[in-house]
Amino acid sequence: MADIDLFLSWVRTSLHDAELALHNGDAAPRRGLWSRKEPVSVLGAWRNAFGQQELDELFAGLARQFSDCTSYRFELLSYDVVGDVAYTAGLEHTSASVDGVPRSYVLRATQIYRREGGEWKVAHRHGDTVAE
Repeated sequence: MADIDLFLSWVRTSLHDAELALHNGDAAPRRGLWSRKEPVSVLGAWRNAFGQQELDELFAGLARQFSDCTSYRFELLSYDVVGDVAYTAGLEHTSASVDGVPRSYVLRATQIYRREGGEWKVAHRHGDTVAE
């Protein structure tokens, strides 16, 4: 199987499952897929984070806000793998409760990944809300 096919399989399984877990209030799977090496960063639709401590705080806070995810779908629009670096860009379609209130929204999301010890890890995320 080609390197890009293995990466896409990981995106569609492990990464998808971690995002679904986060939207159900469990940040551990998402955190497990993020790099423990610096630099790491999030330029988020709701909050930003730079470095490991801020990343931990961000993910824990998001997990407290999210619950009852009824739908999560990542519409992959663009991607590539070059050596030990990869990226994805797409739309995240989510229906979940945020602070106990059901919401549906779409985020534009771009992520950068690096291979560490043979495994893909997220190093950067940028997300913003798609205007309705």
